[in-house]
Amino acid sequence: MRALKQFVRFGYEQALSCLFPAVIFASLAITQIIPLPFLPRYDWILIICLLMQWWMVSSGLETRDELKVISLFHLIGLALEIFKVNMGSWSYPEEGYFKIFGVPLFSGFMYASVASYLCQAWRRFEVELVQWPPFLVVVPLAAAIYLNFFSHHYWIDVRWWLSALVVIVFWKAWVIYEVGGTRYRMPLVFSFVLIGFFIWVAENIATFFGAWQYPNQTAAWSLVHLGKVSSWLLLVIVSFLIVATLKRVKGKIPVGKDARQFL
Repeated sequence: MRALKQFVRFGYEQALSCLFPAVIFASLAITQIIPLPFLPRYDWILIICLLMQWWMVSSGLETRDELKVISLFHLIGLALEIFKVNMGSWSYPEEGYFKIFGVPLFSGFMYASVASYLCQAWRRFEVELVQWPPFLVVVPLAAAIYLNFFSHHYWIDVRWWLSALVVIVFWKAWVIYEVGGTRYRMPLVFSFVLIGFFIWVAENIATFFGAWQYPNQTAAWSLVHLGKVSSWLLLVIVSFLIVATLKRVKGKIPVGKDARQFL
């Protein structure tokens, strides 16, 4: 019975942490089912995202420091979107006033929502990292992951080599979290895989509601290729590093804390 209560509590806290992504999905669905007046759909989604971001900060759900890291990830995601769209990887076929090089500005919020989830979950579950590898190793790895999203269009795609390096670098790392006063642990690599998988699920929902289109979805919607999980897994590493850096700088994350009680 206690296990069930803990599972329900865990799911509830996860749902609260996903508040920003949930609003984005709801706006995608609502604006497709119910056309809104005066502005194109993409612009309405942008307005909803801006209002949601303002409300989360003003209500205290997000701190100003977290807003900074979320904004940074917004810019990182927007830069990636502009490049990928102009390389033909996917497209935003609908009209919009607030588009840059064919990319609507709301798209950056989809990346920012991942960072928002991480910040929310980190606080709600009182996350700690054990045996976090040196930042002199993690930072170049994260930079290589991000650059590969661009460079593989001109050179070989080394994502699988990078994935192998992720496993090696983070093999001994654990994430410790709290649910209802009880501490649990999970291999960090496994948590990366889980987050990457659920983002892939979210990507299928987003493309179903017409947020963007892959070339094979032009005629009719189809499932996003499962191989995209690897891309999202690697992108999660980048966002995780940014959030972990913020928490460490603020002194809220005891990296390398003795975890013998969880072993």
